[in-house]
Amino acid sequence: MSGSAATAQEIGLPSIGGNGGGLISGQQESDIGQQVMVSIRRSAPRITDPLVYDYLSAIIYKLVPSAPLDNRDLTLALIDSPAINAFAVPGGIVGVNGGLFLNAATEQQFASVLAHELAHLSQRHFARRLEQQETSAPLTIAGMIAGIVLSAVTQSDIGIAAIAGTQALAIQNMLAYSRLHEQEADRVGLDILAVAGMDPRGMPEMFEIMMRQNRLQGSSMPEYLSTHPLTQNRVADTRNRAEQYPEKTIRDGQEYHLVRSRLQVHYAPSPEIAVETFESYLNKPDAQNNEAIRYGLAVAYLSNNQFEKAARIINELLASNPGRITLQVTLAEIRIQENRLDEARALLEDALSRNPGNYPITSTLADVEIAAGKGTQAAEYLKQLTRRMPQQEYLWLRLAEAEGMARNIVGVHRARAEYDALMGDLESAQRQLRQAQEKLPAGSAQRQVVSERLGEITSRLQVRRNS
Repeated sequence: MSGSAATAQEIGLPSIGGNGGGLISGQQESDIGQQVMVSIRRSAPRITDPLVYDYLSAIIYKLVPSAPLDNRDLTLALIDSPAINAFAVPGGIVGVNGGLFLNAATEQQFASVLAHELAHLSQRHFARRLEQQETSAPLTIAGMIAGIVLSAVTQSDIGIAAIAGTQALAIQNMLAYSRLHEQEADRVGLDILAVAGMDPRGMPEMFEIMMRQNRLQGSSMPEYLSTHPLTQNRVADTRNRAEQYPEKTIRDGQEYHLVRSRLQVHYAPSPEIAVETFESYLNKPDAQNNEAIRYGLAVAYLSNNQFEKAARIINELLASNPGRITLQVTLAEIRIQENRLDEARALLEDALSRNPGNYPITSTLADVEIAAGKGTQAAEYLKQLTRRMPQQEYLWLRLAEAEGMARNIVGVHRARAEYDALMGDLESAQRQLRQAQEKLPAGSAQRQVVSERLGEITSRLQVRRNS
């Protein structure tokens, strides 16, 4: 996905805060968001599976046009953790744990959490609480926020060093939204769901799941509830509000359940257990007609190197869903593992001709070419992706690998520079660009592009040193 979400008309809700209207300006929010993302990139495990990321991007795109956001330039962080959690911080950062897929039984429930987070952003709840602190050091605050977010999403001590001290404790307390802010986010979130054509009843259903988890876990509450306090009264209030919307039959998109099955395999203790789990699902009544369960079993077989069994199921599913990208990409993944690269390439090239620019297809084609030792072709695919998704640091790292395979040393330096910049290492980015510049002939168009980018990185470095 690109880092930007779609623009849309507001839905008539009041604007609270505003660009430049408070102590925290839009630019300062952006700076905070960038620093939080740097910390997440450095320390939080990420899900880089393009099929999962593409689905998350699609559901956000579906919700954003219905959200009263001033800033729709969103960056998504997909965290590799089985715990229930999601967060939104100033600068348009929306984070989701893989565990949210595991615990939300329906797409409506999953979307309700995203809508709630978009509501917090749209009402500037966190920024308004920062303004109440009358802080003049947003980047210092950003470091603290990043530490708190990392501690939450990784359920570890990674971020503790960033949040030592009493001031940080005050910021940590601010992450727990007030009752008023939660009620406001519930109300706005329900509207977002309804206008987006999704079922607002998914929100109280998801809250019930979280409350049930809270009861089961005893003193160790789901991390989401530590920053989004949930009471039985609030669940009841949200259910009553949801019931006021017209009742419609809204079916889940099949893609949600395919991605959910894919992540169930990802979080299984072992490939063998994943196979056993999905085989047991398939033995239940009517399960043979459940495509998501059959798909999950195929992914489990793939992870367990049972390629023939995996391919047989995917081909059966493709017979009734011939154009489904998730199935085509998964079949290509099987063929790559079998080293049947020509088959994988032909399948994906045909799929790409029907879906130009598609992220999972293009990314998997790059995998095919890297497996085939064709760095130049892989680099071409990855350049397309980095142009569209410049905030995804792992794409720049893959591009550097492909350029190295192609013996394009200038390309390696340029890709590494972008990776380093996203990781917050501007000195290294500067060195990489200088090395690229030295290898290019004076006056060439490529050298001019590199020199301009070097100037931008150098300016950012000077600003950082002076701040």
